[in-house]
Amino acid sequence: MTEFASFKTQLAASAQRLFELIDGFKQSKVLVVGDLTLDEFLTGEVERISREAPVLIIRHETTRQTPGGGANAVYNLAKLGAEVKVAGFLSKDPQGQVLRTMFEEVGIDTSPIVIDPDRPTVTKSRIAGHARQSVTQQIVRVDRKSDELPDRDKQLELAAQIQQYVGQVDAVVCSDYGDGVFTPPVIEAVLSHDRTIVDTQKGLERYHGAIVFTPNLPEAERAVGYGIKSFEDLLRAGRDLLALTQGEEILITRGEQGMSLFGRDGKVEHIPAFNRTDVFDVTGAGDTVVAALTLSLCLGASYWEAAVLGNLAASIVVRQFGTATTSQDEMKEALRGLLEIEV
Repeated sequence: MTEFASFKTQLAASAQRLFELIDGFKQSKVLVVGDLTLDEFLTGEVERISREAPVLIIRHETTRQTPGGGANAVYNLAKLGAEVKVAGFLSKDPQGQVLRTMFEEVGIDTSPIVIDPDRPTVTKSRIAGHARQSVTQQIVRVDRKSDELPDRDKQLELAAQIQQYVGQVDAVVCSDYGDGVFTPPVIEAVLSHDRTIVDTQKGLERYHGAIVFTPNLPEAERAVGYGIKSFEDLLRAGRDLLALTQGEEILITRGEQGMSLFGRDGKVEHIPAFNRTDVFDVTGAGDTVVAALTLSLCLGASYWEAAVLGNLAASIVVRQFGTATTSQDEMKEALRGLLEIEV
């Protein structure tokens, strides 16, 4: 029996439970603490080369703004039906107001957000252009952010906000993009909850006490200090990450090779990729994994069930360009399609 055929048998046996979990997402309450980012996409038609400098002149056509970074994790949870609170820093600038409005329009509670007027709201502006009747291509990205940490009083203010709301939720998600939110006082506050899920690009060891960590393959390699080139390397990395973080579970996302789940009890489970062909953009897919995984755990799912639903949700958003979200209905449709695949 092939690996996928074996998985398909297990999936079929768990199908009713998985559908029930998806239906229950709206019962969950989650606090997301994260580096809140606004993604901007400006597109236009290339007209000519400028006489001022050897650069393109683009006639602007559209501007699209979406939640990015930790804000994408927030948005994913809300779109899946959860009751969501968000904590992090925004500035008093227009970009911060745009993000707050986006959150509030879908019912996200922004009360825990702290305003830091000394640091700009993290904004990533992508400028793309196209010639007439040709494909649009990104030309440049402009990042607007501060490399300075928030002042100590702002760090403590955010930690106090988290402590105020942490008892009102079923789980805490840490969406760490390295933009200054996760200072020691804030990390101590998020770890006061007994169901903290961590998605961070580096520094996993700072989060001792979290239950689940979700590194992708490059992040896992960076954390353990060696390349993961073979199955034996993967097993070793899983063990080393458990020792490093003292977490209950490590979920390594491996792109087209699926996911691998490592437990403190020594159990290792591999989940194949559900969508290997229609992959247009993996931007933000990790946020989608964390969202579905977290909501499943809030409902008492096993780690395998939660990882399967995280994988399922990600298989939907990678079919879309840019940061994207999915819904309960889309997940149920995708699950039905997966169950119908002949092996």
